[in-house]
Amino acid sequence: MNREFSLAGLLRLRQLQQDQAATGLARARSRSSSVRVREAAARRELAATDDPISSSASLRAVAAARSSSHSMLADLQNLTHLAEADEAKARAEFIAARTRSVGLEKLQARHDAEVHSADLRAEQSALDEIASTLWHRDEQQVKP
Repeated sequence: MNREFSLAGLLRLRQLQQDQAATGLARARSRSSSVRVREAAARRELAATDDPISSSASLRAVAAARSSSHSMLADLQNLTHLAEADEAKARAEFIAARTRSVGLEKLQARHDAEVHSADLRAEQSALDEIASTLWHRDEQQVKP
């Protein structure tokens, strides 16, 4: 039995691809989280503006600020949707990479178990041979 796992190179490649996909997923999650935090902060700021309006100039300024804030909030919502879509894509890529490597990992585990079993059989065979040799030698010495 070949002691080396014949697909070890492919397994390393699949694990490298899985690590890269995990890194991409972590980056996408970070971006998505950051955008969601910014959107939540913008919503809080927009909801917290209860300044008293004392003149028509302040009314126009508040209206312009609210309009700008609504526009910014719409942009942030779009960014949130894009970031969530990127995260979903990265998650799918990670799951696909993980799926490709799991089968090879199971094959390697089975191979390692077979190698270990063969080692144990060889060791037991050697022990049996030693015991048999000792027994025959002792039998020869008893028969004078």
